[in-house]
Amino acid sequence: MEDKYKHLEMIQNIIQRMATNSFMLKGWAVTLIVAIFALADKDMNQNYFGLTYIPAITFWFLDSYYLQLERKFKMLYDIVRQKAVVEFDLNIQDINYKKTKDKKLRYLNCLFATCEWLFYMPLMIILTFIFQQPILSFLK
Repeated sequence: MEDKYKHLEMIQNIIQRMATNSFMLKGWAVTLIVAIFALADKDMNQNYFGLTYIPAITFWFLDSYYLQLERKFKMLYDIVRQKAVVEFDLNIQDINYKKTKDKKLRYLNCLFATCEWLFYMPLMIILTFIFQQPILSFLK
């Protein structure tokens, strides 16, 4: 029984790491975008500001990947919890949508999970609004 607790603890630590990575990515996304705006000159070309979409989208995709891994390890945790024999196996290759029929494991579902789009969509909207400000002030 002690082995089972150790195995579950190992999986729980991995899940915690995935959640921490997701949190750090969100922080880095905001930091990098703010840094690009801080270093940009107000007379600079509008295309330069378009570069801020690249880290936002990249971090969104990477964050979704970590969310997918986190969900797979949660499923592994549940599988190990129900097993009688402990094998200390951390392989998640067999845990996928096709075998489990759990839609949460699909990458597209992770990409548009509530915790993802509620952070990255407003970020994209704010970026779009900021890009429009110089254009609107120029037209006046």
